[in-house]
Parts: sequence; C-alpha cells; structure tokens
Amino acid sequence: MTVDGKITTHTFAPVDFTSREDKSHLIRQRALADAVLIGYGTLKRDNVRLSIARASLCQERIARKQSAYPLRVIVSNEGRIDPELNVFNTDPNAAGPIVIFSTTRMPRRYQKMLREKATLVLGTTRQVDLAWMLRQLRREYKVRTVACEGGAQLFRGLLEGGLVDQLNVTIAPVLFGGDAAPTLTGISKEFLPASVRCSLRDMRVIGDECFLTYRIHN
Repeated sequence: MTVDGKITTHTFAPVDFTSREDKSHLIRQRALADAVLIGYGTLKRDNVRLSIARASLCQERIARKQSAYPLRVIVSNEGRIDPELNVFNTDPNAAGPIVIFSTTRMPRRYQKMLREKATLVLGTTRQVDLAWMLRQLRREYKVRTVACEGGAQLFRGLLEGGLVDQLNVTIAPVLFGGDAAPTLTGISKEFLPASVRCSLRDMRVIGDECFLTYRIHN
C-alpha cells in the first residue's frame, strides 16, 4: 500500500507502484500456503494466473509435504465469471487446480462453461459464507493455510468474521491522496464492527519499501 494507506487508485487499476522485490515477496507468500484466495473483482482487473512459476518454490513445497502448487480459489457472489481469464488458461498441472465458491445466483450458462475449467461449490445464501468456505476447504481439500490476495471487500469480510490471523503489508514510497481510492478495507466510510488489534512480528526495509508482518488477535 502507499504511505497514505491506498492499495490502488480510484479507478482500481492493477498495482504497479511497488518494486520487483515486493512482487517476488508476494510469490513467496503465495507459495507457502495450501491455497491462494482471490475475489473475482480483483481477479478480473488484474487478470493474474495465481501461479508460482518457480521450480525452486515448488520443490520447497514438496519438501514440506505440500502439493507442488497451491489450490487456486476464486470467490464470487453472483458467479458471472469470465471463463477466458488467464487463470483458466493455465495448465492445472503447472499451476494447481481451481475451485470457485459462489452461490446459486450463478446463471446456468456460466455454470456450464466454468465446470469445464474448475470445481464449483455453490451455496444457497445470497453471499458466500466465508467461514463455511474455509471449513469446506479444510474438509474437502485438507487446506490448513490460505493466502488471501484481495480484494479489499473480501479482506474486509474475512476480518469481520475473525478469519484472519496474519497480515503482510508492503509500504511503498508514494502517496495518492483523495478518498475514492480504497484502503486495505475498501472505500466504505463505515468502521469495522470492532477494532482489530495487531502485533508486529517482523519488519524489513529493502530500498525505500518497508515489509511488515503483523499477527492479528481475534
């Protein structure tokens, strides 16, 4: 995020204001998890593959008795997911399988297209129950650690549910200003239901960026 707490611009443009080291840091964090989680809005804007693409990180995962690649998990309440995004055009044998958590609001034609590319888990509520989703990942896929890569709305939902235990933040040497650009918890002017307390576990300074790891106390 920027020094003034923004995670992107007011147009929600893909993040390009951090260094190569920060992007490598993201990949390393992704590689540590059993599953990597992303909201559809962020996935659509950034069009990422959610892959590791480093043989050494895959080997480290195997040595830790993990699968070679983390499970890729997409969350969308409405389920109108573009099946032509990059994430669906990556060989699962080279990037990990895909699971989509959505609701029965997903139109049938999208269900038909997406079932050819991913496993669909459709809940009956209007919004995906995030706690239920994590339980499903644990029970059906043996997932113990999840790395959430955004967006802010998904992260806020996880925070509100007391479902986050660690926060990794890179502070980049830039300011955006304004109130339309989202922070870590989005653009809502509402406070969280309760303040979230954190304790600093690690801090590194590389160049002009500060890499922080916080433990979240629920």
